[in-house]
Amino acid sequence: MKKTLILFVLSVLVITGPAFSGLVTFKMGYFIPSAGSDLWDEEFFNMSFIKSDFHSTNFGFGYEYFISKELSFILSIEGYSKQKYGFYDAWVGYIDPEFSWDWAYPAEYEGDFKPGHTFSVSITPLQFSLKLTPLGRKGGFIPYVGGGVGVYLWSVRIRNGDFIDFSEEWYDEVNEVTIYPIYSWVETREENRLAVGYHALGGVMIPLANRITVEVEFKYNFSKGNFPEDNILYGFWGFEPLDLGGYQISLGLNYWF
Repeated sequence: MKKTLILFVLSVLVITGPAFSGLVTFKMGYFIPSAGSDLWDEEFFNMSFIKSDFHSTNFGFGYEYFISKELSFILSIEGYSKQKYGFYDAWVGYIDPEFSWDWAYPAEYEGDFKPGHTFSVSITPLQFSLKLTPLGRKGGFIPYVGGGVGVYLWSVRIRNGDFIDFSEEWYDEVNEVTIYPIYSWVETREENRLAVGYHALGGVMIPLANRITVEVEFKYNFSKGNFPEDNILYGFWGFEPLDLGGYQISLGLNYWF
């Protein structure tokens, strides 16, 4: 589905570019997820991850159609993808040959191994924006503001390691301690789901040559992805909608036609 979105945008650029007055933008950005939902919170609380581990560069491109001297319409696509392997901070693992799973004990125990897994998030928004250039598009300094709505293709996965099930509590009577099962075979995932969101942006364009400008832009995205309630086995059942929003600072190159 992600490839389909990219091909769709490229087709729009090729077909409409010669017919209308506007510009094409290629940009490189730095995306900082707001990470404000409980799945993010649980990963940061239990694992060795920190929020900056999920900051990442991304790339995007878009087509801008000039409606008037001050107003234009933008169709753009950007991508964010980040995965990180981390360890459970407060837990160690013990191998138990009598069960099909291992056990998580508090970190003060020695343990047979240190449990951990990979947390992976991907967000690809296709966005529709209105852009206002209050001083017009001429001059050596062209500020702008704007905003709009978007369709967000997203996925999230926990894989490549161990998963401690904190919903299943056991008690070790010998050591008098609460323990939890560790499942090494579980891959929890939600892939290629769609969400709707909105965004606000602001920036400045600076001419470099005839038909070429550079832009510096700040954008805030807001969107939440719902988990299905009927996918208990492989889904993130019981979690609130995943926060897909974040802040982005980008540098772009514009070609005017």
